[in-house]
Amino acid sequence: MKRLNYKNFWKRILDLLLVLLILTILSPFLIIIAILIRGKMGSPILFTQDRLGYKGKVFKIFKFRSMTNTQDENGDLMSDDYRLTAFGKFLRNWSIDELPQLWNIIIGDMSLIGPRPLVAEYKQKYSSKQMRRHEVRPGISGWSQVTGRNTVSWNKKFIRDVWYVDNCSLMLDLKILLYTIPLVLMRAGIAADNHVTMPVWAGNQNKKEPSASKENDNA
Repeated sequence: MKRLNYKNFWKRILDLLLVLLILTILSPFLIIIAILIRGKMGSPILFTQDRLGYKGKVFKIFKFRSMTNTQDENGDLMSDDYRLTAFGKFLRNWSIDELPQLWNIIIGDMSLIGPRPLVAEYKQKYSSKQMRRHEVRPGISGWSQVTGRNTVSWNKKFIRDVWYVDNCSLMLDLKILLYTIPLVLMRAGIAADNHVTMPVWAGNQNKKEPSASKENDNA
């Protein structure tokens, strides 16, 4: 019989209890944000994208939309800087765009704390060690987010993600949660140099980069 330890049982129970409490408190705020997005950018209100999650399973992540889908004369998406609206930048600066992922937690795709889920196209690029980041549910915040977020290299992110998997505990999750709050308030580490979030990961070798999705949002 599988042991009911924190990582494989109690973490999920705690996630559900906390998320239900958070949604009860934030529901009016989320409705207001949705109305504002509809008024400023039109439909859809939510941005969805395929991400790689627990045990390598692909799931759809939910975010509040922060970019337009403006295309150039060739029908290609314009650059992130061009498509990111002022209101969208506000949502990202305060991490409000991530709040719909509370639903991802409810349905079991994500956790409050864990490695950030990256685009599904990266699956073939991971080394076997890097792939270990998927041994736990991905999170809204994680160890690499509170120790550099998007200002550190991809390699360092993966090293910290695997370290989290090996050291996951209630105390570590509480520590990350407490670190996350001031980082959000200070809007620290939101973007790498000259990027809206992070540059596309080229993989461990010089392989062809994945094609851009509708929003090209890797974080």
